[in-house]
Amino acid sequence: MNALFPSPAAGQFGRRQRRERGARIPVTVVTGFLGAGKTTLLRHFLATPEGHGTALIVNEFGAVGIDDVLLRPSADETVLLGNGCLCCNTRSDLQNALRRLVAERERGQIPDFCRIVIETSGLADPSPILQTFATDRALGAEFHVEVVLTAIDAANGKATLDWSAEARKQAILADRLVVTKSDIAGEAATAGLIVHLRELNPRAAIDVAVNGALDPRQMVEPNDALHGERLGFIAEAAHSDGIGSFVITDTAPMAWNAFARAMETLMALRGPDLLRVKGLLNVEGCRGPVVVQFVQHLAHPPVELETWPDENRESRVVFITRNIAEQAVKDLFAAVRGLRASS
Repeated sequence: MNALFPSPAAGQFGRRQRRERGARIPVTVVTGFLGAGKTTLLRHFLATPEGHGTALIVNEFGAVGIDDVLLRPSADETVLLGNGCLCCNTRSDLQNALRRLVAERERGQIPDFCRIVIETSGLADPSPILQTFATDRALGAEFHVEVVLTAIDAANGKATLDWSAEARKQAILADRLVVTKSDIAGEAATAGLIVHLRELNPRAAIDVAVNGALDPRQMVEPNDALHGERLGFIAEAAHSDGIGSFVITDTAPMAWNAFARAMETLMALRGPDLLRVKGLLNVEGCRGPVVVQFVQHLAHPPVELETWPDENRESRVVFITRNIAEQAVKDLFAAVRGLRASS
């Protein structure tokens, strides 16, 4: 961790639809708990021919959007819904975003697109999202949900499913389950997780992403085993107690060693409660931003991008934690920086 690194006729129950039923825009909902690898799957998909013509809606549980910044260069159009989750206070934002995409496409203000991908936050319950498409007649005339894909981290997935109601519901409501990080967890852990997932959701197709890559057809083709039916859902959006989000920013370039040491200390003391850390760092000596990701005790290798994806050059790291005080984390980073400066 301390080594530096070079990166949408008449509707059956309502008014006439604007297009024939089969011509509605297909929607893929990509969900999965914090750190499951959703963004990595999407980056691979958007780089494939099947990913061309995709409009992306990214929802993040946090005040600063990181996934949106990382994915924006790959998608034809990206909309960020921030600081909430789609199952809670931003559902109206989702409806507005979808309507705006269609209107702007028809006016020629954005490139044409043939599908929508919605990346939910790691804490989102997918059921209210599905209910939105089922109950909003205007949206139902324009869009249909083709795939609900849930990513599950092989390294931490079994433990997360045991304690998190959100993770279990994400798995149960999916019609396709994708096991990620099998290269890190190993064959035994991956096989054990697949057995557990089959018990939770016997009707879902299960795939294993290899080094973060998945056959792109699995992102857009429905699971035939469901025969067009989707599991029943309840509009429930209660989150586990104690889960919160905050962001740490810094306008000045930072020393990598100080950041790494502070994260090592935080993981050692509160690893199980460190649900997700993800951000962009302005590191001394690096031309582009450094992407950092942590999930509980697992630190992903840092990656330096060739260039900054936007004009904002400040470091911003989003923390999603359980019962960890924001000020305590900020104090830890300040203390480590202070010790380094005085050495």
